[in-house]
Amino acid sequence: MNNNFGNVINLILKDEGGFSNDPQDPGGMTNLGVTKAVWEAFVGHPVDEAAMRALTPADVTPLYRQKYWDWLHGDDLPLGVDYAVMDFAVNSGTNRAARALQRACGIFDDGAIGPRTVQAVSLADPLTLVNAVCDQRLTYLQSLKIFSRFGNGWTARVERVRAASQQMQKPTEVGIGKGQG
Repeated sequence: MNNNFGNVINLILKDEGGFSNDPQDPGGMTNLGVTKAVWEAFVGHPVDEAAMRALTPADVTPLYRQKYWDWLHGDDLPLGVDYAVMDFAVNSGTNRAARALQRACGIFDDGAIGPRTVQAVSLADPLTLVNAVCDQRLTYLQSLKIFSRFGNGWTARVERVRAASQQMQKPTEVGIGKGQG
């Protein structure tokens, strides 16, 4: 178990920002990366704009854990791979992100992460997986009709995710130079 959910959710919430309701965004009304439709499904009842505007990180974190992190087996993925896959899933769907991870591992891409996928991930190089997932994500985003409107921001985000995910793979040098080496 990698226990990286707290770090990953903080990075995602930082990128997602606050409330938006861009008429050109097919997600519609969104706050902290959660669309109105997703929030209504999670809480089990309709919500209005005021409720969407009032969402806090504490409100949406359980949704992200249950509907994304746990579904993706985030705790079973290597550091960095977990973030690359989770961020992809938040923006483009869990099945699409899972299929990208499976293709990166060279296994059948059924869009459901289970023991076979976790095993394949454990045998792969994490940096290779991060790059492959980010590359597939960018290719997908570039194929969307609204890329001309949102593409610069999406591309910058994918590159931030790639860099942070790669950084998570680097061992920390705790104690070096402090007599503990």
